[in-house]
Amino acid sequence: MAQTDEFGEELADFVRRVAELKAARSVSGGDLPTVLDAAIFELDHVADQLWPWYERLSSGGTPRTAPADRQEQQLLRAVFQRFPLPVALVDRETVVRRLNFAATSFTGVRSGYATGRPLTGFLAHADRVAFRSQAAAVARGEGDRSLTVHLQQHPNTPVHATLAAVRPSDEPRPTVLVVLQPGDRGSLAGPGPGESPTGQVPDLTETTRHASLMDLLDTMTTTLLTAPPDGPEALLRRAAGALHGRFADWVVVDAGAARLSRTAVFGPSEKEAAALAGQDPAACPLVVEAARGGSSALQIRPEDPDAFGTHTDGAPVLVQTNVTSLLCVPLTAGGTVQAVLTLFRCGPRLAFSMAEAQAMDMMARHMSLAAYNAP
Repeated sequence: MAQTDEFGEELADFVRRVAELKAARSVSGGDLPTVLDAAIFELDHVADQLWPWYERLSSGGTPRTAPADRQEQQLLRAVFQRFPLPVALVDRETVVRRLNFAATSFTGVRSGYATGRPLTGFLAHADRVAFRSQAAAVARGEGDRSLTVHLQQHPNTPVHATLAAVRPSDEPRPTVLVVLQPGDRGSLAGPGPGESPTGQVPDLTETTRHASLMDLLDTMTTTLLTAPPDGPEALLRRAAGALHGRFADWVVVDAGAARLSRTAVFGPSEKEAAALAGQDPAACPLVVEAARGGSSALQIRPEDPDAFGTHTDGAPVLVQTNVTSLLCVPLTAGGTVQAVLTLFRCGPRLAFSMAEAQAMDMMARHMSLAAYNAP
């Protein structure tokens, strides 16, 4: 029965990956060969693995499994944290179990945040399906694999990923050890002149971001206080314009207590903004959830490509615009959500931080007061 259950899980994983391959048809033409290779790989998996496995189960046979070597696992744990290259331990669905110190530095993501989240969430959308397929194959015991991927924060830098199966003593099934080797080996070099290996020097980047945030808060306050009495929607458009560019690449406003309607869209260009202006907010699960629950959402490397709906051509908005982080903030007055503000950052731009999300909540509250509580 255990082997039958495992076969059912493998089959369910295959069906899920096929669905991902269908969704990946919206990627650009240059990325389609990678998707096609992943589709061919999945077909080979059915012919070479699933069907023979089914025949063994039908005839009463069971595949053999090898016991884990406890001593090797203890050695692996010792080597894991001290390994100079970025290393991650993931399960068959690429969910992170552990990151070593080099990996947290390389990806810019703390181990505590990454644990429990799919490693594919840190990759460019075009690479996710292929990485999932290869990781699933390694977890099934089909041998080590390697492929070239791109981190979403650095899409122009290739990263060589090597995948190998390991069997930790505390895991019921084989997991996948992922070693990342950046194309630019200089990123693995030690601290340069003037840099502290202990990290005790002031973080000038964070200081600069804090100063910019304070400047933005001042700009937003001035915008709200000096806005002419043209109504709530006009005020929200002015406030969204203050956020666009300096704080977010895209700013989308959906207003209406009874039923949300697209009120304003600020994007990289007028043509791109116009394409999104005709979208029905009811087709955006992220907006619907914010309007229903009344709580803000901060997503880094959004995992669900359909979270903000699709364009008229069927392509997911988050994929088409290469969104790397987003904020979705409801504007509430009198206990009712009156509008929803959504902000995107795209490409290599730094993701929204928790401090920026908190500041956005504050600005949203001020926008609600100015738009819906005015005498």
